[in-house]
Amino acid sequence: MRVAAWRVAFLAGVLAAWEAVARPLDPVLYVAPSTLPGAFVRLLRDPLLPPLGEHLAITLQTVAAAYALAVAAGLGLGFAMGFWRVLARAYEPVVAGLYAVPSVVWYPSLMLLFGLGTASKVAFGFLLGFFPIVLAVLAGVQQVDPHLVTVARAMGAGRWTIYWKVLLPAMAGTLASGLRSGLALCTVGVLAGELLGSRAGVGFMINHVYNLLRTPEYVALAALMAAVALVVDAAAGRVEARVRRWSE
Repeated sequence: MRVAAWRVAFLAGVLAAWEAVARPLDPVLYVAPSTLPGAFVRLLRDPLLPPLGEHLAITLQTVAAAYALAVAAGLGLGFAMGFWRVLARAYEPVVAGLYAVPSVVWYPSLMLLFGLGTASKVAFGFLLGFFPIVLAVLAGVQQVDPHLVTVARAMGAGRWTIYWKVLLPAMAGTLASGLRSGLALCTVGVLAGELLGSRAGVGFMINHVYNLLRTPEYVALAALMAAVALVVDAAAGRVEARVRRWSE
């Protein structure tokens, strides 16, 4: 409760300072937080603006598709490199090097390959979420004490028993952390792709209201996406905490 109270107090202080600074200034350039509720209402009701619910659903569906692909491919390649050391020695430097490349470099090529539609956003979100998941799985497998596997085999445990009873609990914390990071980066990738060039989604709406100089609606959309990201990350954090408790 004390932590929650401190968070609320900090947020209230930030909003109060924001309001005090922005209120007397030009509303086209400086948006006070007290104007955001009205901006949300206009986003929902203004017939001249794209429908918010429809575009929010498109963004969330795109994030879900990108994350599902990143998890499937990341787990597959991560476990393959973790279990076969030859693959790890051959491809871990390649994966780490590609992960170090600034992600925005890839988006023009993805737009050329997939166009301005949803496919390029899924691809960009997948690309950002894939690498941390692969590296987390690989690190999790490598941190497992090999003596535990040896003892389990000596006691007659089969391959799947070793996986479920030894490997998975030992690497669960690292794996959950990687999956959480992958979700956050998939979300960032999809939104960045929509902002850089899109015909649908929340990023498209942000560009649309920005070009119309409707600054309160622009800030309201940014606040909405920040709130969605915080809720998703908080849910992922709770799942990660439960996984860590289970593994211990």
